[in-house]
Amino acid sequence: MSFLTRFSPLRAVRDLRVFLAQRGKYELMFFATAMAITGVVLFAFLRDANDIRPAYQPTIIYVEQWPLSRTDAQIRAQQKIDQFDKEKRIAEQKAEQAKLRAQYKKIDDRLKAMGI
Repeated sequence: MSFLTRFSPLRAVRDLRVFLAQRGKYELMFFATAMAITGVVLFAFLRDANDIRPAYQPTIIYVEQWPLSRTDAQIRAQQKIDQFDKEKRIAEQKAEQAKLRAQYKKIDDRLKAMGI
């Protein structure tokens, strides 16, 4: 442990100050620029890490069991109910796709405006 006793934060700050005092103005400018770019990249990674979306959860559809004594009228009535639910799901899916398509179009328009 005698190796770690030689380290002192006060000495480290003094050493850094002496080192930076010996550098030219342009070297300090490049140092500050490098630190700023590194900080921006780290900030972007940290900000992106907080935007974690929940994992995809599949929709489980259970099979319904029907008695063998069902009439054709009961079957048709259930099919009408199921058709209404199916149309509702399809409409929701199309609305979501249209929303996503509009977002992509907005990005594409911006890229075209920049000439990309």
